[in-house]
Amino acid sequence: MSAVLKSLNDTDQLPVLLARQPIYSKNQDVVAYELLFRSQSGEVDRSITDDAATLAVITNTYASVCTGGEVRTLPCYLKLTDKVLMNVNFPELPRDSFALELLGHTDVTPALLERLTQLARSGYRLVLADYDPGNPKFEPLLSIVHVLKLDVLKLGLRELPDIIRKLKPYNLELLADKVENKEQFRQCLEMGFSLYQGYFLSMPIPVRGKKIVGNKVVLLQLLTELQNPDTTAAALEQIAINDAALTYKILKVVNSAAFSLKREIESLSHAITLLGLDQIRRWVTLFLASAEPGKPDELTRNMLVRGRMCELLAELMGRPNTLNYFVVGLLSQLDALLDIDMSELMEQVPLQQDIKDALLNRSGMLGEVLKDVEVYEQGKFAALQRFVDPSFYEVSYRHSLSWAQTVMLAMSEG
Repeated sequence: MSAVLKSLNDTDQLPVLLARQPIYSKNQDVVAYELLFRSQSGEVDRSITDDAATLAVITNTYASVCTGGEVRTLPCYLKLTDKVLMNVNFPELPRDSFALELLGHTDVTPALLERLTQLARSGYRLVLADYDPGNPKFEPLLSIVHVLKLDVLKLGLRELPDIIRKLKPYNLELLADKVENKEQFRQCLEMGFSLYQGYFLSMPIPVRGKKIVGNKVVLLQLLTELQNPDTTAAALEQIAINDAALTYKILKVVNSAAFSLKREIESLSHAITLLGLDQIRRWVTLFLASAEPGKPDELTRNMLVRGRMCELLAELMGRPNTLNYFVVGLLSQLDALLDIDMSELMEQVPLQQDIKDALLNRSGMLGEVLKDVEVYEQGKFAALQRFVDPSFYEVSYRHSLSWAQTVMLAMSEG
């Protein structure tokens, strides 16, 4: 059993499956995370608030983010039912760490309104989801909550300006939810939303005929050469020296805390000799995920998490060539990073056919694992193929979050 698998087996398992979805500012910086959770028994509404160990994991891992070389803890939106909120044993959650999110199907009673008013006065930030402007039950809540989520797909982009106009007297912070592409983001930005949630960062804005440029070309040349079983350290170094700055950055990162070695690495050929082709291939792929100008860090972060989780699940399943799963997971959002359609991208990148099939169609052994990781990221836990015990999905995801943070720190130091 590898050290990583032993670590996963030794990691404390949580009573719930957890994933996180970022909440963005106007500048596409992550300012909070929405927690997506479900108990392993399938109950959606089971509270995690009374589990101190789970709350510690959330604060230390799920709420932690590396930005600009610094690690910060962001607040988490915690979805709660009225039953949980009304419970006399509702715990004292850290007010800076958690915003309490009220679900739309909540039964709005005078007792609940009094309870929410009390929570707001005591310093809790309250969020209302699933708002329906046609349902009068929501009106008394608008004077209590701080953040109002508006589902842009359900309410319709054309109808939103009129809805926002009627909400103005309440001075609410408006969150545009289910923003699926950059055009929707732009329209919501013009309407005055201050917060955004959805998968718009994962959608490329394809420019027909756009070519891969800059150091990404050199990295892809290296990745191609690394697929050659007869490659040598000298051959790889000859490609890398075409971009001296990139070579220097790779060496800085490999020498960093992200890869603890007792000897300083002086050249790329030296690194290859010490680390082996698989580790060099991993780092080349990692640098393919490094942010492009105008692209937020969260996209790179998610590429790293996805790649690592694919690899860990493949290891847990006993699959061969687990590094290919890492490559597939990480490159699955390269189209969004480079704004090149994935089919065009695959024509420009000479990858193995099974990797291309996974990236284009989510097919084959590689594709089925990638698809399951994507399902987990979205919190659709009931749709998991369950290649391994469900608890190991959460452990793998949690490990991948921590690993991605370590790599982001190393890349910023590089």
